[in-house]
Amino acid sequence: MTKKKIIVTGVLIVGIIAASLAFSFYSKIYASNTKENSSIYIPSNTTFEEVLSLISPKLKNPNSFEWVAKKKNYPNVIKSGKYQINSGMSNNDLVNLLRSGNQTPIKLSFNNQESLEKLAGRIAQQIEPDSLSILNALKDEKFLINNKFTLETAIGMYIPNSYEFYWNTSAIKFRDKMLSEYKRFWTDEKLAKAKKQNLTINGVITLASIVQKETATVSERPRVAGLYLNRYRNKWPLQADPTIIFALKQKLGQDVIIKRVLLKDLEIKSKYNTYKNIGLPPGPISMPDISSINAVLNPENHDYYYMCADMNNAGRHAFAKTLAQHNRNAQKYQRWINEQGINR
Repeated sequence: MTKKKIIVTGVLIVGIIAASLAFSFYSKIYASNTKENSSIYIPSNTTFEEVLSLISPKLKNPNSFEWVAKKKNYPNVIKSGKYQINSGMSNNDLVNLLRSGNQTPIKLSFNNQESLEKLAGRIAQQIEPDSLSILNALKDEKFLINNKFTLETAIGMYIPNSYEFYWNTSAIKFRDKMLSEYKRFWTDEKLAKAKKQNLTINGVITLASIVQKETATVSERPRVAGLYLNRYRNKWPLQADPTIIFALKQKLGQDVIIKRVLLKDLEIKSKYNTYKNIGLPPGPISMPDISSINAVLNPENHDYYYMCADMNNAGRHAFAKTLAQHNRNAQKYQRWINEQGINR
């Protein structure tokens, strides 16, 4: 082989090696490396090794991701959150996404929770903070005082709905955003309707929580709200059994199941005993949903003052304008409940 051929061959070999290395580097950086569409949740203070453990099952070649991540200094700029990983993403795209902190929002939702404790538990299932840190934020004394809430009224600040949050939202930022949502919910129109019923916001929510507990059928709520407002305006005791159940649970424990309110229960000493006290309890007995709030703001106008469960229409009530009519309805209900053997 001539010297010229040797040189040419050498150049070709070097070129092939260089091309192979270039292709290898290019593939590591720009070739598709994600298996399918998925999400990754990176907790606060996560180490790079922990990120690798979380993301490796979603990759075709975890080693190439690690190499690119280190080259782009990702181990020193890890940002927590939920990130959407799309099928076919390259290591370069993936590392850029994680470095940017451009996380995907979540839809956080809750319905009419019974207490702040249960609300905290529900929220902790959907965002990063644990239930204790969330509960501490919800009960923070300084926050409550500054915003004119008490522990008795605080649950009324949370309007059941779906909201957009980032997964790594702190407990305090969750609470503060819910305060903003609460203020947004109470428009001038709603405040005017509350004033028309001679109720404060807390009064509306408290009465709505009773309506919520009394009704299984949404369409019946404006009528039930109208009944309680008739009693309220005329300074009658509301005589709402759900408030007695609430008072009993405060005394006996939240996990106690009470299916029937007994005559002796009506004597319980409590600010929530609406058989003994005139007017509204000091705060909601649960978190009412929007339909119950709207029922109080837009009640049905009628002359009903009495109601009891209607045995002929499951989940509904038999309404009455007079005590005599109500007593007949109540006797039917008492006979039915005795037949079912419900003692408590």
